[in-house]
Amino acid sequence: MTQETQQRNYRPLRSTDTLKKTMKRYYILTGYHRYWGKPLGRKIAWVTSGAPVEILRAFKIHPAYPEQYAAIYSTNKATANLCQVAEAAGYSQDLCSYARSNIGGVLRPDLAPLGGMPKPDLLVACNNICGTVLKWYEVLARHFKVPLLVLDTPYLTGEMTEQARNYVLEQLKAMVVELEKITGRTLDEKELEKQMEFSRETTGLWKEARQACQSRPSPLNAPDLFIHMAPIVVMRGTKGGRDYYRLFRDEVKGREALAQGAVENERIRLVWDNIAIWPKVFSFNKMFTERGACFVTDTYSGGWAMEQAPGTPLESLAATYTEVFLNRSPEFRTKQLVQLIRDYQADGFVMHSNRSCKPYSLVQEVIRRRVMMETGVPGLMIEADMADPRAYAEEPIRNRVQAFLETFD
Repeated sequence: MTQETQQRNYRPLRSTDTLKKTMKRYYILTGYHRYWGKPLGRKIAWVTSGAPVEILRAFKIHPAYPEQYAAIYSTNKATANLCQVAEAAGYSQDLCSYARSNIGGVLRPDLAPLGGMPKPDLLVACNNICGTVLKWYEVLARHFKVPLLVLDTPYLTGEMTEQARNYVLEQLKAMVVELEKITGRTLDEKELEKQMEFSRETTGLWKEARQACQSRPSPLNAPDLFIHMAPIVVMRGTKGGRDYYRLFRDEVKGREALAQGAVENERIRLVWDNIAIWPKVFSFNKMFTERGACFVTDTYSGGWAMEQAPGTPLESLAATYTEVFLNRSPEFRTKQLVQLIRDYQADGFVMHSNRSCKPYSLVQEVIRRRVMMETGVPGLMIEADMADPRAYAEEPIRNRVQAFLETFD
């Protein structure tokens, strides 16, 4: 262990080196013309993280994720400057920091890590995770003068209904028609099934690794989950993504077998709710690890551990992408969090009231009270932002975290 790792009270994963290489290949492929001076040879689509990317891959379209790039901007300390560019152009500071930093990177790519994103040939937005993406992508479509395809998923107040699935299914069929026009290809259903099988295997491996954290001590902690979820977001439906998670799963299971915890001397088990605080992902977590507290699971990265729904490929995609947890009721999310606390034998939970992500955050206080009442464990609310460091108040947060952890002494 390095001195820095010892100070964090934290055990690093060997697979992190492979993760870096895997993601580097993805970003080089995404910016192929920038690195090699040649076109990629296939169209590039900017897509939201909750879009049915398997269809795009079946059409040989390469997906790029503004949300993923925005997280990279944040961990590389570029978000504040990029947000200020967008704000100077008239965009409110109350707008999602992912959207602001992305727009800032479009306007000033010289300020963006990786040189910003390559120009898209089309845009694909799905509102299952967020309503902001609709206006955000409309802005991008006008700027780049490219087609925008939108998938509207009805909000599920209860369980999935046939009516809701069919409503999304018809949109997917229409999307296929539009993609055939844009690419000049016809949908290869065998290719789509192949992409979906890769996604299915990848999801299964990710889920298996996450479930290993039910063991004591937990082989993973929150930063592991946040950082190693990158391929399942941007490489769903690929052999490379599937192969990476085989390696990752095997290392996690090996830790579990040896009772090697991510946090040395784990004594407090916690569940995290909401997106990571990217600009402070390690320093924030250090407040917990230095007291022997480990985030054994979370709701955020668990959003990519959903099993595919049954049916034909398009029917399955219609149901799977509509049932994303952020498209569900507070009752569903309460039940989900209660189940995680019980399954992972958690002693408490921490909720990130995320200024940027209103669908995730607005009902958290209601959920927090219900979960505490049902489980009897304490829940802490932290106010910050997933990407914009200007919304992070170090001392008040540290004081609240310390007071919370003292309840376990």
